[in-house]
Amino acid sequence: MKTLTVTALLATAGIFGLSGCASTGNITPQYIPPSTYQSYDCQALNQEYIRVNSYVNAARNEQSTLASTGVGVGISAGRWGISPNISFGVGQSNNNKARDAKLSRLYGERDAIIQSARIQRCSFANGIKIYGE
Repeated sequence: MKTLTVTALLATAGIFGLSGCASTGNITPQYIPPSTYQSYDCQALNQEYIRVNSYVNAARNEQSTLASTGVGVGISAGRWGISPNISFGVGQSNNNKARDAKLSRLYGERDAIIQSARIQRCSFANGIKIYGE
């Protein structure tokens, strides 16, 4: 009965541990100079803004995958005799770093587009905030 309680406790701890792994931090935009988009007119800037926003939304929806998962059940012999043991193996891939770098670049492009649109006084840029505002 004692081993069943320990097993249930370990399983519960494993579930709580897995649920706490998913977190997203603040991603700072990479600096892209607004002069990159100086040759664009307002219509082209608006289309570029929509295109970059669609990439941002797609990148935000990317989720990291678990690289290796599994539950190991075995028997171990130790000081206290023979007892069952359970091990949880969970690894997380490094896709978060790549996704964060992509988002940083896209946020920088989006901010540069808005800054260029403000310089040209494009109406679609009214009310859109950039990083730090």
